[in-house]
Amino acid sequence: MAAWGREFAGNLVPPAVVGLSGELGTGKTTLIRALAGGLGVAEPVTSPTFALVHPYAGAGVTVYHVDGYRLRRPEEALDIGLDDMLAETNAVVLIEWPERFGTALPPLTHHIRLAYVDQPGLRWLECR
Repeated sequence: MAAWGREFAGNLVPPAVVGLSGELGTGKTTLIRALAGGLGVAEPVTSPTFALVHPYAGAGVTVYHVDGYRLRRPEEALDIGLDDMLAETNAVVLIEWPERFGTALPPLTHHIRLAYVDQPGLRWLECR
């Protein structure tokens, strides 16, 4: 999954908004670490579950890691500065749990879905 994420990131053209969906533990944050690395982020990428947003400097791009897991209502997404992120022409916004954003979710350039499969350590990945 890490190799796929780095390769996929190398083909992203900012501005981009990528949604990542899947059950808890399917690897959304792991994949985001790979995506961020592929975009030139050198610092450790951590889950923004409580802060909701972590910005990172990449290679000529700002990477925003957004986690919607703790959103109780879609309106709360309006308070995290999503409009400002989307206004940046050199930004890649990576959104975990995009379904929690409801009508506040911006149009996604890509949507990645992860799911468990019967074999431990493997995941099903769909990207559109």
